[in-house]
Amino acid sequence: MNYHDWTGLTVNVADGVATVTLDHPPLNLMDGVLLPSLRGFVRQVRDDAAVRVIVFQSADEEFFSAHGDMGYLTDPDALPAATRAALAAAPDTPVPDGLNIIQALGVEVRALPQITIGKIAGFARGAGNEFLMSLDMRFAAIGRSGQAQPESLLGILPGGGGTLNTTRLVGRARALELVVGGQLVDAEVAERYGLVNRALPAADLDAFVDALARRIARVRPKVVAEIKSTVDAVAPGISHEAYKVENASLYALFSDEVVATARRQLTAGVQTRDGERDLEGLLDRIA
Repeated sequence: MNYHDWTGLTVNVADGVATVTLDHPPLNLMDGVLLPSLRGFVRQVRDDAAVRVIVFQSADEEFFSAHGDMGYLTDPDALPAATRAALAAAPDTPVPDGLNIIQALGVEVRALPQITIGKIAGFARGAGNEFLMSLDMRFAAIGRSGQAQPESLLGILPGGGGTLNTTRLVGRARALELVVGGQLVDAEVAERYGLVNRALPAADLDAFVDALARRIARVRPKVVAEIKSTVDAVAPGISHEAYKVENASLYALFSDEVVATARRQLTAGVQTRDGERDLEGLLDRIA
């Protein structure tokens, strides 16, 4: 199957494993380019019997995905345009009523028959971290990775599934700590809290994930399907009704004040490489 048409993604398939590399400089933003490409790839790969495992990684050593495009807040046309492009990338996959396109992408990823794995060796915040939380497994590089949902510092909430999936993974108290506090967590804390399966030495991450992916790829798809359905009977995904609540809460918080805050943060250096290296510190300084 040809996976060369998705801008910002490089896809290599070998031994039943599709390695998907996010390569959308300068920050792998979940914007009007990367969102449609990811959604189109997910639609395409779900019917590819040659792919049994999907590994998502980044070509950028510092950033897995910085976050969603701040233009979604400052430009009234940015999110509708990204949504239209993402809908066009998978026209036969309807978005459930009441869900936004980032939530829908997460739902579609979680429903894939293949096992999905995130390899984190850089910062993943906002919509980038929301995408990771939709995957079946996540592994993080010690000393190189960081995950956060900083939306509260913008005056909104993580509305792409982040509020719900953080709670699903780490529990109520820790979700409130991370989502309201907007803290960046390193690999060790992410492992302890349950955001990732394991924190691994950075030098070991590639080999570990590669070996695991190829081991899983040798398992018959029927076995994987039965295991996933049984596990999901005990630990089900988020309901569409809960996503609707999150989406409604997100839009209820949109205001002129939020737009002004986003513009002030952009002026201060948010969504630049220098600013994103210590985003939390930058936001604290201009709060």
